[in-house]
Amino acid sequence: MALLEVRELDVRYGAIHALHAIDLEVNAGEIVTLIGSNGAGKSSTLRAISGLIAPSHGTIAFDGRSIARLAPHEIVRLGIAHAPEGRGIFANLTVDENLDLGAFVRKDKKAIAADRERAVELFPRLRERVEQRAGTLSGGEQQMLAIARALLARPKLLLLDEPSLGLAPQVVQTIFHIIREINASGTTILLVEQNAHMALATAHRAYVMEVGRIVMRGDAQELARSDAVRKAYLGVA
Repeated sequence: MALLEVRELDVRYGAIHALHAIDLEVNAGEIVTLIGSNGAGKSSTLRAISGLIAPSHGTIAFDGRSIARLAPHEIVRLGIAHAPEGRGIFANLTVDENLDLGAFVRKDKKAIAADRERAVELFPRLRERVEQRAGTLSGGEQQMLAIARALLARPKLLLLDEPSLGLAPQVVQTIFHIIREINASGTTILLVEQNAHMALATAHRAYVMEVGRIVMRGDAQELARSDAVRKAYLGVA
């Protein structure tokens, strides 16, 4: 059984049909990526999984349990954390306070402290800025904080939405190196990313989305060699 199973998922925003019968699955231990152009439905897929929008049709099962009608905080308790597009940090709070909020559903203080230490080991810049207001961080540091905050929920499945957006190439390399470390330590990852080169180089499997539909799926390395993917998303004629 897959850790996450999405079947026949439809999402509508009023008259707009954003997702059409999406089927995907993520197995424990994997990095799975969704790639596609702007407006393909990638972020809507993550938002439906994390409970931020309600599907109009279809099922979402996590660890064998239906979650399609649960509230976001209930989904976090079950083991899914979401680092959203745009980072979603609390700009007027300090780095330390943002990290505290990542663990809001937990009561295990000793384990929370250990996870905070692990988070700042992964992102040493955050350790240097724990008392700094999050809104004054650089874009790369804010992305690091968004991921670290999500990790404080101790997720089985981490949803990452456009972690490279607006970042310098060197920072992107750092972020993706840490994504691999997080996965290697046992966290399953579903990654939405417009940088198809980095996404396919990092993921085990991939889905290609176009206009709310999944049009290709398979091993990430095989898709990276596909002529259709290379032409459409990798800038290779």
